[in-house]
Amino acid sequence: MNERYICVNGEMIQANSLCISASDLAIQRGYGIFDFLVTVNGKPIFLEDHIHRFYSSAKSMHLPVLLSQSALIDAIEQLMQKNNLPNSGIRITLTGGDSPDGYSIGNPNLIISQSPFNYQDQVFEKGLKLITHEHQRQLPFIKTIDYLKAIYLQPTIKSAGADDVLYFFNGVVTECPRANFFMVTEQNEVLTPKDNILHGVTRKKILELNGYQIKASDISIQMLATAKEAFISSSTKNILPVISIGNKLLGDGKPGPITRNLYQQLIQLKEISF
Repeated sequence: MNERYICVNGEMIQANSLCISASDLAIQRGYGIFDFLVTVNGKPIFLEDHIHRFYSSAKSMHLPVLLSQSALIDAIEQLMQKNNLPNSGIRITLTGGDSPDGYSIGNPNLIISQSPFNYQDQVFEKGLKLITHEHQRQLPFIKTIDYLKAIYLQPTIKSAGADDVLYFFNGVVTECPRANFFMVTEQNEVLTPKDNILHGVTRKKILELNGYQIKASDISIQMLATAKEAFISSSTKNILPVISIGNKLLGDGKPGPITRNLYQQLIQLKEISF
Protein backbone atom coordinates (compact mmCIF):
# COMPACT_ATOMS: atom_id res chain seq x y z
CA MET A 1 0.00 0.00 0.00
CA ASN A 2 1.34 3.39 -1.00
CA GLU A 3 1.89 5.98 1.68
CA ARG A 4 -0.86 8.59 1.70
CA TYR A 5 -0.14 12.31 1.62
CA ILE A 6 -1.65 15.20 3.52
CA CYS A 7 -1.42 18.92 2.93
CA VAL A 8 -0.16 21.01 5.87
CA ASN A 9 -0.15 24.78 5.51
CA GLY A 10 0.02 24.47 1.74
CA GLU A 11 2.77 21.82 1.60
CA MET A 12 2.36 18.15 0.66
CA ILE A 13 3.92 15.77 3.16
CA GLN A 14 3.56 12.08 3.98
CA ALA A 15 0.72 11.51 6.39
CA ASN A 16 2.87 9.73 8.98
CA SER A 17 5.27 12.67 9.21
CA LEU A 18 2.73 15.19 10.52
CA CYS A 19 3.99 16.98 13.63
CA ILE A 20 1.84 19.42 15.59
CA SER A 21 3.10 21.27 18.64
CA ALA A 22 1.72 20.13 21.98
CA SER A 23 1.04 23.84 22.60
CA ASP A 24 -1.49 24.00 19.76
CA LEU A 25 -4.90 25.02 21.08
CA ALA A 26 -6.46 22.04 19.29
CA ILE A 27 -4.54 19.86 21.74
CA GLN A 28 -4.54 22.17 24.74
CA ARG A 29 -8.20 23.25 24.65
CA GLY A 30 -9.91 21.43 21.77
CA TYR A 31 -10.12 24.74 19.87
CA GLY A 32 -10.42 24.44 16.11
CA ILE A 33 -12.77 23.84 13.21
CA PHE A 34 -13.08 21.41 10.34
CA ASP A 35 -15.17 20.50 7.35
CA PHE A 36 -15.63 17.16 5.64
CA LEU A 37 -16.64 16.34 2.11
CA VAL A 38 -16.90 13.23 -0.01
CA THR A 39 -15.42 12.48 -3.43
CA VAL A 40 -17.07 10.04 -5.84
CA ASN A 41 -15.22 8.83 -8.93
CA GLY A 42 -12.61 11.54 -8.33
CA LYS A 43 -15.14 14.39 -8.08
CA PRO A 44 -15.76 16.36 -4.86
CA ILE A 45 -19.46 16.53 -3.99
CA PHE A 46 -20.87 20.03 -3.30
CA LEU A 47 -17.33 21.39 -2.91
CA GLU A 48 -18.23 25.09 -3.01
CA ASP A 49 -20.80 24.69 -0.23
CA HIS A 50 -18.24 23.00 2.00
CA ILE A 51 -15.58 25.62 1.26
CA HIS A 52 -18.00 28.44 2.04
CA ARG A 53 -18.98 26.86 5.35
CA PHE A 54 -15.34 26.25 6.26
CA TYR A 55 -14.43 29.91 5.83
CA SER A 56 -17.57 30.99 7.64
CA SER A 57 -16.65 28.75 10.59
CA ALA A 58 -13.09 30.08 10.60
CA LYS A 59 -14.29 33.68 10.67
CA SER A 60 -16.74 32.97 13.48
CA MET A 61 -13.94 31.34 15.52
CA HIS A 62 -11.55 34.27 14.87
CA LEU A 63 -9.14 31.98 13.00
CA PRO A 64 -7.32 33.31 9.92
CA VAL A 65 -6.95 30.88 7.01
CA LEU A 66 -3.50 30.77 5.40
CA LEU A 67 -4.86 29.99 1.93
CA SER A 68 -7.41 31.84 -0.16
CA GLN A 69 -10.51 29.92 -1.20
CA SER A 70 -9.17 29.29 -4.69
CA ALA A 71 -5.79 28.22 -3.30
CA LEU A 72 -7.53 25.85 -0.89
CA ILE A 73 -9.46 24.26 -3.75
CA ASP A 74 -6.20 23.90 -5.70
CA ALA A 75 -4.59 22.22 -2.69
CA ILE A 76 -7.48 19.76 -2.45
CA GLU A 77 -7.15 18.92 -6.15
CA GLN A 78 -3.39 18.42 -5.80
CA LEU A 79 -3.90 16.15 -2.81
CA MET A 80 -6.43 14.07 -4.73
CA GLN A 81 -3.98 13.65 -7.60
CA LYS A 82 -1.20 12.72 -5.21
CA ASN A 83 -3.20 10.08 -3.34
CA ASN A 84 -5.21 8.73 -6.28
CA LEU A 85 -8.24 7.87 -4.13
CA PRO A 86 -11.28 8.44 -6.38
CA ASN A 87 -13.78 7.48 -3.64
CA SER A 88 -12.74 9.22 -0.47
CA GLY A 89 -13.46 11.53 2.41
CA ILE A 90 -11.55 14.80 2.60
CA ARG A 91 -11.20 16.56 5.93
CA ILE A 92 -10.10 20.20 6.16
CA THR A 93 -8.96 21.05 9.69
CA LEU A 94 -7.94 24.42 11.08
CA THR A 95 -6.37 24.32 14.53
CA GLY A 96 -6.25 27.08 17.12
CA GLY A 97 -2.50 27.37 16.55
CA ASP A 98 0.58 27.23 18.75
CA SER A 99 -0.45 29.26 21.80
CA PRO A 100 2.14 31.07 23.95
CA ASP A 101 0.04 30.67 27.10
CA GLY A 102 -2.28 27.78 26.26
CA TYR A 103 -5.21 30.18 26.07
CA SER A 104 -4.56 32.74 23.34
CA ILE A 105 -5.13 32.01 19.65
CA GLY A 106 -1.88 31.36 17.80
CA ASN A 107 -1.09 30.90 14.11
CA PRO A 108 -3.56 28.21 12.96
CA ASN A 109 -2.40 25.05 11.22
CA LEU A 110 -4.35 24.16 8.09
CA ILE A 111 -4.40 20.41 7.53
CA ILE A 112 -6.09 18.66 4.60
CA SER A 113 -6.27 14.88 4.82
CA GLN A 114 -7.83 12.19 2.65
CA SER A 115 -8.95 8.65 3.41
CA PRO A 116 -10.85 5.94 1.51
CA PHE A 117 -14.63 6.19 1.73
CA ASN A 118 -17.52 4.40 0.01
CA TYR A 119 -21.22 4.81 0.68
CA GLN A 120 -22.86 1.76 2.26
CA ASP A 121 -26.20 1.66 0.45
CA GLN A 122 -27.41 -1.39 2.36
CA VAL A 123 -27.60 0.69 5.56
CA PHE A 124 -30.59 2.54 4.11
CA GLU A 125 -32.88 -0.49 4.22
CA LYS A 126 -31.83 -1.39 7.75
CA GLY A 127 -32.57 2.06 9.15
CA LEU A 128 -31.38 3.61 12.40
CA LYS A 129 -32.45 3.50 16.01
CA LEU A 130 -32.04 6.74 17.99
CA ILE A 131 -32.19 7.63 21.64
CA THR A 132 -32.76 11.18 22.87
CA HIS A 133 -30.60 13.20 25.23
CA GLU A 134 -30.95 16.75 26.51
CA HIS A 135 -27.92 18.73 25.42
CA GLN A 136 -27.08 21.91 23.54
CA ARG A 137 -23.77 22.16 21.71
CA GLN A 138 -21.67 25.28 22.19
CA LEU A 139 -21.63 27.54 19.12
CA PRO A 140 -23.87 25.10 17.21
CA PHE A 141 -23.69 27.03 13.93
CA ILE A 142 -19.91 26.43 13.76
CA LYS A 143 -18.41 23.09 12.72
CA THR A 144 -15.94 22.84 15.59
CA ILE A 145 -13.77 19.88 16.54
CA ASP A 146 -15.55 19.64 19.91
CA TYR A 147 -17.42 16.31 20.05
CA LEU A 148 -17.01 15.79 23.80
CA LYS A 149 -20.64 14.99 24.62
CA ALA A 150 -21.14 12.78 21.56
CA ILE A 151 -18.13 10.63 22.41
CA TYR A 152 -19.02 10.60 26.11
CA LEU A 153 -22.47 9.18 25.22
CA GLN A 154 -21.16 6.30 23.08
CA PRO A 155 -21.43 3.68 25.88
CA THR A 156 -24.98 4.89 26.64
CA ILE A 157 -26.00 4.61 22.99
CA LYS A 158 -24.50 1.14 22.73
CA SER A 159 -26.13 -0.14 25.92
CA ALA A 160 -29.52 1.06 24.61
CA GLY A 161 -29.03 -0.94 21.41
CA ALA A 162 -29.22 2.28 19.41
CA ASP A 163 -27.17 3.69 16.53
CA ASP A 164 -27.02 7.37 17.48
CA VAL A 165 -28.40 10.07 19.73
CA LEU A 166 -30.81 12.90 18.95
CA TYR A 167 -30.27 16.03 21.01
CA PHE A 168 -33.03 18.24 22.37
CA PHE A 169 -32.90 21.25 24.65
CA ASN A 170 -35.67 22.94 26.63
CA GLY A 171 -38.14 20.63 24.95
CA VAL A 172 -37.03 21.47 21.39
CA VAL A 173 -35.31 18.96 19.08
CA THR A 174 -32.03 20.10 17.52
CA GLU A 175 -29.73 17.59 15.80
CA CYS A 176 -27.65 14.44 15.99
CA PRO A 177 -23.93 14.85 16.75
CA ARG A 178 -22.90 14.29 13.12
CA ALA A 179 -26.15 14.70 11.20
CA ASN A 180 -29.22 16.85 10.77
CA PHE A 181 -32.66 15.51 11.65
CA PHE A 182 -35.92 15.51 9.67
CA MET A 183 -39.39 14.25 10.51
CA VAL A 184 -42.51 13.72 8.41
CA THR A 185 -45.76 14.88 10.01
CA GLU A 186 -49.19 13.29 9.72
CA GLN A 187 -49.94 15.93 7.04
CA ASN A 188 -46.85 14.77 5.06
CA GLU A 189 -44.92 17.94 5.83
CA VAL A 190 -41.18 17.42 6.10
CA LEU A 191 -39.74 19.40 9.01
CA THR A 192 -36.17 19.98 10.12
CA PRO A 193 -35.07 21.98 13.19
CA LYS A 194 -34.30 25.60 12.38
CA ASP A 195 -32.36 26.96 15.37
CA ASN A 196 -29.29 26.03 17.41
CA ILE A 197 -28.00 23.55 14.85
CA LEU A 198 -25.23 23.17 12.31
CA HIS A 199 -26.59 24.04 8.89
CA GLY A 200 -25.51 20.94 7.02
CA VAL A 201 -24.69 21.02 3.33
CA THR A 202 -26.86 17.97 2.65
CA ARG A 203 -29.65 19.52 4.75
CA LYS A 204 -29.49 22.59 2.52
CA LYS A 205 -29.89 20.44 -0.60
CA ILE A 206 -32.83 18.52 0.87
CA LEU A 207 -34.65 21.78 1.65
CA GLU A 208 -34.49 22.52 -2.09
CA LEU A 209 -35.95 19.18 -3.26
CA ASN A 210 -39.35 18.91 -4.94
CA GLY A 211 -42.67 17.21 -4.33
CA TYR A 212 -43.21 17.99 -0.66
CA GLN A 213 -43.52 20.91 1.70
CA ILE A 214 -40.06 20.87 3.28
CA LYS A 215 -39.28 23.57 5.79
CA ALA A 216 -37.17 24.51 8.80
CA SER A 217 -39.33 24.73 11.90
CA ASP A 218 -39.31 24.20 15.63
CA ILE A 219 -39.90 20.54 16.51
CA SER A 220 -40.95 19.84 20.08
CA ILE A 221 -39.86 16.62 21.73
CA GLN A 222 -43.56 15.71 22.00
CA MET A 223 -43.99 15.93 18.22
CA LEU A 224 -41.68 12.94 17.74
CA ALA A 225 -44.45 10.66 19.01
CA THR A 226 -46.62 11.66 16.03
CA ALA A 227 -43.94 11.34 13.33
CA LYS A 228 -44.94 9.16 10.37
CA GLU A 229 -41.34 8.97 9.21
CA ALA A 230 -37.98 10.42 10.20
CA PHE A 231 -34.49 10.48 8.78
CA ILE A 232 -31.07 12.01 9.28
CA SER A 233 -28.80 13.58 6.69
CA SER A 234 -25.10 14.29 6.28
CA SER A 235 -22.38 14.25 3.64
CA THR A 236 -21.33 10.70 4.57
CA LYS A 237 -24.83 9.33 5.21
CA ASN A 238 -26.84 11.00 2.43
CA ILE A 239 -30.30 10.24 3.86
CA LEU A 240 -30.74 7.43 6.38
CA PRO A 241 -34.19 6.44 7.66
CA VAL A 242 -34.90 6.46 11.39
CA ILE A 243 -37.04 3.48 12.32
CA SER A 244 -37.34 4.14 16.05
CA ILE A 245 -36.71 6.90 18.57
CA GLY A 246 -36.35 5.62 22.10
CA ASN A 247 -39.07 3.00 22.53
CA LYS A 248 -41.25 4.49 19.78
CA LEU A 249 -41.37 2.58 16.49
CA LEU A 250 -41.99 4.84 13.49
CA GLY A 251 -44.50 3.54 10.98
CA ASP A 252 -43.96 -0.14 10.28
CA GLY A 253 -40.29 0.01 11.21
CA LYS A 254 -39.18 0.27 7.58
CA PRO A 255 -38.04 3.22 5.44
CA GLY A 256 -41.11 5.26 4.56
CA PRO A 257 -42.13 6.32 1.01
CA ILE A 258 -41.34 10.02 1.50
CA THR A 259 -37.91 9.27 2.94
CA ARG A 260 -37.25 6.89 0.06
CA ASN A 261 -38.32 9.42 -2.56
CA LEU A 262 -36.19 12.21 -1.08
CA TYR A 263 -33.22 9.82 -0.92
CA GLN A 264 -33.61 9.04 -4.63
CA GLN A 265 -33.87 12.74 -5.49
CA LEU A 266 -30.73 13.50 -3.48
CA ILE A 267 -28.75 10.75 -5.21
CA GLN A 268 -29.83 12.11 -8.60
CA LEU A 269 -28.80 15.61 -7.55
CA LYS A 270 -25.36 14.35 -6.55
CA GLU A 271 -24.97 12.57 -9.87
CA ILE A 272 -25.85 15.77 -11.72
CA SER A 273 -23.32 17.72 -9.65
CA PHE A 274 -20.45 15.74 -11.14
